[in-house]
Amino acid sequence: MPALWIAHVKVTDEAAYGKYAALATEALKAHGGEVLARGGRYVQLEGPDRPRNVVVRFPSVEAAEACYRSETYQAALAHAKGAAERELVIVETSE
Repeated sequence: MPALWIAHVKVTDEAAYGKYAALATEALKAHGGEVLARGGRYVQLEGPDRPRNVVVRFPSVEAAEACYRSETYQAALAHAKGAAERELVIVETSE
């Protein structure tokens, strides 16, 4: 079953987060990820406001988790730590 990687982000250091984004994009593509939303218009209804929202479709939960645990993504994540407040979840779809 396909899965969605859903991140809610408040960037606090644009330069460092830009490095993260460039490397993360490589990792997502390498694991079959297709970006459905990145930034853009949103309406915050509940919870903490995170103005950058990212949704990526993967072939499976396993592919999304493998992406997260990959060396490339972990290298990218090193740039995001301290540069953003983030939540990330992987959800299997009902497609």
